[in-house]
Amino acid sequence: MKLFVAGLSYKTAPVAVREKLSVHPSLLPCQGCRLKLGASLAEVVLLSTCNRVEVYATTSWVNGNVHQIFKSLGADASGFAPYLYVKEGDAAVRHLLSVTGGLDSMVIGETEITGQVKIAYETARDAGLTGRVMNRLFQTALHVGKEIRTYTNIGRGAVSVGSVAVELAEKIFDQNLAEKTVMIIGAGRMGEACVRHLARKGARSVLVSNRSFERAERLATEFGGRAIRFDECLASMVEADIVVSSTGSPQTIVHRADVAAILPARRGRPLVMIDIAVPRDIDVDVEQLENVYLYNIDHLEAIVRENVAMREQELARCHAIIAERAAALMAKLNPQPGWQPAASARPAFTMLQPAVCPS
Repeated sequence: MKLFVAGLSYKTAPVAVREKLSVHPSLLPCQGCRLKLGASLAEVVLLSTCNRVEVYATTSWVNGNVHQIFKSLGADASGFAPYLYVKEGDAAVRHLLSVTGGLDSMVIGETEITGQVKIAYETARDAGLTGRVMNRLFQTALHVGKEIRTYTNIGRGAVSVGSVAVELAEKIFDQNLAEKTVMIIGAGRMGEACVRHLARKGARSVLVSNRSFERAERLATEFGGRAIRFDECLASMVEADIVVSSTGSPQTIVHRADVAAILPARRGRPLVMIDIAVPRDIDVDVEQLENVYLYNIDHLEAIVRENVAMREQELARCHAIIAERAAALMAKLNPQPGWQPAASARPAFTMLQPAVCPS
């Protein structure tokens, strides 16, 4: 039996192609069965996320056509053939371990993919689509994903502006955002993203102020918050613990005197101000006020760059773990009767214009 992975990802295919093969989580069991039967696979796990669609499987094929697998998903081979990649044996193992550890993600070290791999595997296992090889492979991958995050810094340090803003707020408020109120001034995309991150961390309430009050009401409803008229946002800032400003104003809209005027009513409560706007919305002199912490887009992006560099430095350690665990797994699988390693003189698959997958 031959172990392989075939698929495409954000590295090889644009979203317009990936979305044609995307499989909703509720359909994974059905599509997995269709793959197994339609492509004569012994074992199969189907992984489908916004960034990748991959089929991990074992087969007894010799010179089989991998396009048949994706035809089983109802896809037109002519549309996705140039974007597909295939990896066999040890290369397939190392690929899955890299994927599960977040090393193959668009954001290096992100953790969401580990949960997605686990769901894909458990769905296939519960549907009776896996056996000895897939079970060992995915159990090893999930263990390695945990090991990488425990013993390296690949997942440490936020790598998006929104998540960096959350980390800064958590430091100031001693990791406790559950009782804090967030105000967003303007409904810019990045400012909204910051508020989403803060809301996920349990911020108690959200105040939304925008020049268009209807837009403020729609966004406030989405967050379960309250809309504030734009000319009342300064007065309402007394309630806020974190202010995210993201308007398109060409001029400063929050001045030092404005913030100083509300401080007595705040009674010493810290105020975190995150200015995502370009040009900036908040007067830089605001940071000179007591218990006021101001961050602009340059501050946040500098932290993002530092954290990305730190994660990239950890890649060598992560790949060393993967190489060792992959070799150990292959040593267990190779004795299986009929097994042929990836270096077999005869390729297991034939493809037209295969894409090169960097990892």
